[in-house]
Amino acid sequence: MKITSVKAYVLKQPMSRPAGPANFYFRVRTAVIIRIESDSGLVGWGETVALPGIKSIIEEHYAPMLVGRDPREHRSIWRELWGQNFGNGVALGGVDIALDDLRGKVLGVPVAELYGGRLREKVPVYASAMNYIEGEDPAEYYPREAEELLKQGFRAMKMRIGGQPLAKDLKAIEAVRAVVGPDVKLMADGNGAYSLGSAIEMGRELERLKFYWFEEPLPQRTPDYPGYEVLTAKLDIPIAACEGLTSRGGFKEAIMRRAMTIVQPDVALAGGINECLFVAEMARLWGIQCMPHTWAGWGVVAASVHFLSLLPDASWGRTTETPMLEFDRVENPFRDHLFVRAIEIKDGFATVPRLPGLGIEVDEERLAFYVKKST
Repeated sequence: MKITSVKAYVLKQPMSRPAGPANFYFRVRTAVIIRIESDSGLVGWGETVALPGIKSIIEEHYAPMLVGRDPREHRSIWRELWGQNFGNGVALGGVDIALDDLRGKVLGVPVAELYGGRLREKVPVYASAMNYIEGEDPAEYYPREAEELLKQGFRAMKMRIGGQPLAKDLKAIEAVRAVVGPDVKLMADGNGAYSLGSAIEMGRELERLKFYWFEEPLPQRTPDYPGYEVLTAKLDIPIAACEGLTSRGGFKEAIMRRAMTIVQPDVALAGGINECLFVAEMARLWGIQCMPHTWAGWGVVAASVHFLSLLPDASWGRTTETPMLEFDRVENPFRDHLFVRAIEIKDGFATVPRLPGLGIEVDEERLAFYVKKST
């Protein structure tokens, strides 16, 4: 059994309605789909973020290390890829997801079984929704969107804040809480838009409205760890952060400083399931919960579902909070039309697949269609 080819496909599609977080609008939806084929004809699929140069890194740097290797040699391959990673966790994340999918198919088992077996058959899901839309007032459409999400079976949902003055954001936040009632979990994502002082002010309002967590209030791509330490100490609401970190070293510093209450590794950005499991266990030793970030198509969603099925609940001694899957509800043609088999999400839960590999399959004709449209 040998790997015969490694390909990366960059996909781009204009959005019909630009939407985004506090600091920008998404006008184009992008993705990188990774295809790893073996001499048996089995194919592993992965996905990652379409940063500039990702295709070249995968096909020119990682592919020569993989072609000719047995995909079942997981530890050996993993050590070699990480040994020559050079800060490319985003590229490696997509490759690692595809390798897991292929390895599961070769061995005839779901990805979760490759890592010791699932702890649960279903994973709770929250809707990652309520983004800013150009020229529209969130106080008008956030409540409508929340009401629609309730009809779809979601009992947890996240909204974007920080893109307008606090008083205006607060109108939208209060309107959503009024619509969903006191029992629905609400989260707020600031996407790094706040200063320390304004984050504390908004955090106290979120506490008043019984929000479940306050996500990324301060910048974290160039991490403001001292600010996060102060914020975590001053506020009672849990602080979630670190979605943009791409290595265990970065997570180690944030975790050891207790700069957050909830850590959010992304399987695509942080190097795959194996690396995210390491981060989750490291966080667990420090009493920090893991709720992964997911903002992509079914390749990343499927990998995240398997990852979440492996995570224990937050307490050693009793069942407290089961980790949730983030399910992006923004327009995404690559999620909605590219896959012929996807994850079942119903009544606020995702079913962990029992099929070999990730449990998903790409429609290769649709892939060719989107590749052509993206060039």
